[in-house]
Amino acid sequence: MPLLARQRDARSAAQSTCMKMSGSTSGTRCVGGVTFDEKGARDPMSFTYTKKWIITAIACVFTVISASVSSSIASGQPSMIRDLHCTTLQAGAALGLYALGFGVTPLITASFSEEFGRRPLYTYSAALFTIFFIPIALARNVQTVMAFRFLQGAAGSTGSTMVGGTIADIWSTHERGVPMALFAFTAIFGTGFGPIIGGFVENNSSLEWRWIQWMGCIISGVFTIVAFIFMSETRGSVLLTQMAHRKRKETGDQRYRARIEDERASLRELIYVSCTRPIILLCTEPVVASFSLWIGFGWGILYGLLESVGLVFRTLYNFNSAQAGLVFLSICIGGALGWISNLYQERLYHRNVARLGPEARLYGACAAGIIFPIGCFIYAWTSYPYIPWIAPAIGIAVIIWGVFLIYLAVFNYMADSYLIYASSALAGQSLIRNIVGTFFPLVTPIMYNNLGYRWAGTLLGCLASGLAIVPFVLFIWGPKIRARSRFAKNLESADAGA
Repeated sequence: MPLLARQRDARSAAQSTCMKMSGSTSGTRCVGGVTFDEKGARDPMSFTYTKKWIITAIACVFTVISASVSSSIASGQPSMIRDLHCTTLQAGAALGLYALGFGVTPLITASFSEEFGRRPLYTYSAALFTIFFIPIALARNVQTVMAFRFLQGAAGSTGSTMVGGTIADIWSTHERGVPMALFAFTAIFGTGFGPIIGGFVENNSSLEWRWIQWMGCIISGVFTIVAFIFMSETRGSVLLTQMAHRKRKETGDQRYRARIEDERASLRELIYVSCTRPIILLCTEPVVASFSLWIGFGWGILYGLLESVGLVFRTLYNFNSAQAGLVFLSICIGGALGWISNLYQERLYHRNVARLGPEARLYGACAAGIIFPIGCFIYAWTSYPYIPWIAPAIGIAVIIWGVFLIYLAVFNYMADSYLIYASSALAGQSLIRNIVGTFFPLVTPIMYNNLGYRWAGTLLGCLASGLAIVPFVLFIWGPKIRARSRFAKNLESADAGA
């Protein structure tokens, strides 16, 4: 059987046994193997409401921490450049390489969750994430910082890419809107929160950039302990495999098997698929390619802001590190505006999903197509020393409002459109998003210094205006575009065989 077909059948089998049936504390022997008994507690979909929210909260806390660490180093750049005798470009590379590790690692680790489950990835990733603070804090050259920032981003990627899958494991489709919005909010909030704290630490001459790392190490270490104690496994196929193994050990009867054990491909094949399928989707699926380009640009703007805020507010308004750090509160406010807007998006979704299908997820994205470039233009043309600093800060908040709506729409729309291939589609956009996020901190100072603050922002606003067409095209022609997809045909075949 071709690998693609076997993967589809395996995922379908896992879905049918894990999602359509309730959980239990013991396995049963049947034609299909070990399954979840009705109204039991082991099926992730049957977890108590409290347990679901504990799992969601732990996952989202990891998101906040990993997002905060990605950006907090921006506040410490002045003292780091002084201590390590490095250039602004090298400091920007240290910021951006974290995003590169964030983007490429999930192509491999996504397969590990199928083999070993989600809980080990959360706990061991958090432990490695904590350890990597130490060489950064003790670094004597910028090359050490750059290398371990990449590795730390690789470990921290679990706090982003795994969370959406965890939410899908335990929340049904109609319940998923609020938890997924919380995840998106924590990703944006963390990116703004890190530089706020980092700014105050940097402003203290006895602490500066190294103590930004030590504080992150302490917080991450506490989280690692909490995750080890309270995080539960949520991947149904792994739980079924564990149940079958216990049954075989208890009874000596080798006929107790989870269906997924016989249908799952080898780890090597899983890694091959998880590395290649996202690239295939990016190259062959207009939906994935267009949305990845749009959110990639938005994420690039977000990372570019980490550099441009220092340029604009320190230069034009003579802000110190603490004051410049407080400007990043605008990112948190923009995320809050996105959260509030999503409440209305959820109402529209439930009202129109029966008629529109996945396209009912795109109302917020269409609004973002207008909001995002407006924010870019506000930020650009209020960057004058005689205009109060609050004006460009408002522009930042409007930019992030748009980015939040795009980010959330990407996750929800691709999950609804690609179903069993959603993780691959999301891995593809994550790759593009974080690669762009890697390079924007490098080019932002060059662009702002060469074009000037106003025209650099105008260029970005014009690009954002051009990309605004993406959600409107998908809203109108999305069903026709997806109908031509060979992956859509595979989904139809899977549904027909279910």
